[in-house]
Amino acid sequence: MTFKSMIAAAALTVAVTPAFAQTYKTDQGHTEVRFGWSHAGVSNQTGEFTKVDGTLDLDADDVEASTLNVTIDTNSLASGFGPLDDHLKSADFFEVETYPEITFVSTEIKRTGDTTADVTGDMTIHGVTKPVTLNATLTHQGEHPLGGAIEYYKGDWVAFSATGEIDHTEFGVGPFSTGPITIMIDTEMKADG
Repeated sequence: MTFKSMIAAAALTVAVTPAFAQTYKTDQGHTEVRFGWSHAGVSNQTGEFTKVDGTLDLDADDVEASTLNVTIDTNSLASGFGPLDDHLKSADFFEVETYPEITFVSTEIKRTGDTTADVTGDMTIHGVTKPVTLNATLTHQGEHPLGGAIEYYKGDWVAFSATGEIDHTEFGVGPFSTGPITIMIDTEMKADG
C-alpha cells in the first residue's frame, strides 16, 4: 500500500465513522415521574415515583439514533397519603415486593419538530412488557444556567418533559380506575464524564 492510498483509507475511515453519542444521566433532585388517574370517575388523583435512574445516549447529529433506558423503583411510590401508598404497593396494584422495578427501554425515536420527538419503547410494569410512546419536548441543551455560580452544575446538561398514556389493566395493575393512566415526566440530565 502506498503512502497516498494509506492517507486515502484513513480519510475514508474518518468520513464514515459515526459521531459518538454523549451519555447523560438523570439528576435525581430534578427528575419527577408522576402519574395520574381517575378514581372511578369521581375524582382525579396523582402520585409520583421518587427514585428514577435514567441514561440517555444522545446523538445530537441524528436524534433518531439516540437511545434511552430508565429504571424506576416501584417502592418509591408516593401519593402524599400513607395508607394509599401502602395499597398501591400491595398485590392489588404494583406488588412491589415481587416487582421492584418499572423499566423503559427505547426502541424508536421519531423526531416531530425542532425540539420534539416521539419516544417509543418497551415498558415493563408488574412483569408485563408493552410498547409505550412518550411525547417528549427538549427544554434545555448545553451549559446549565447555574454552572457559573455552583460547581455541581458545571458542564453539559439536557432537560426534557414528556407525557404519555397507558392502559394499566394491560399490565395487570388494579381494576379500580376509569380510563387511561397519564404519565408526566420532567428531568434534568447531566453529561456523564
